[in-house]
Amino acid sequence: MRCRPRRERPPVAETTIVHLVRHGEVYNPDHVLYGRLPGFRLSEAGERMAEQAAAALTGRDIQLARSSPLERAVQTMEPIAATLGLTPGVDERLIESANVFEGTRDAWRRPANWRHLRNPTRPSWGEPYTHVAARMLAAAADARDAIRAAEAVLVSHQLPIWVARLAAQQQRLWHRPDRRECALGSITSLVYDGDAIVRVDYSEPAGAAGRRTIGGA
Repeated sequence: MRCRPRRERPPVAETTIVHLVRHGEVYNPDHVLYGRLPGFRLSEAGERMAEQAAAALTGRDIQLARSSPLERAVQTMEPIAATLGLTPGVDERLIESANVFEGTRDAWRRPANWRHLRNPTRPSWGEPYTHVAARMLAAAADARDAIRAAEAVLVSHQLPIWVARLAAQQQRLWHRPDRRECALGSITSLVYDGDAIVRVDYSEPAGAAGRRTIGGA
């Protein structure tokens, strides 16, 4: 009697989720393009947005929390980490993109600054999109590897999150800034099967308030 060879069982899918949270609204009455400048903290509305993001993440199997080093991101992380019972860390790779117009107002409208706009696909006025996407996805992958088959939350900024999403969905990185789907306090979730991103989910816990155009954001 011949024995049939044993069939190997297919590998069990390992789902890991990394949530990229955009910080809440910043107090910026002068509408300065603040970029990486220190001293820009959340407004009262921004604090509420952080609390709404925390509420939206409640009950999930989140085991790791990290944020950009900038004040508005660290402050947004505070209610999230407190709600989840986690001690947050800082990842420098989650920081806002570098920009030559940092600290200015209405820089795009001044002819003297137009030389910085010569190549919008790079972009020529700041950190290349490819660099931003690479560091953001590397930060997400490190978080994934630290909590396999669970979830992590990373607080970052609009442009880095949006470019990471485009890269994850294998879309071109060049885009119109006014068409980013990354509202204040929003949650962009990278869903991994093993090491591969298989889906990107998106939600806006702050609702319409998070979609307001905020100078400098």
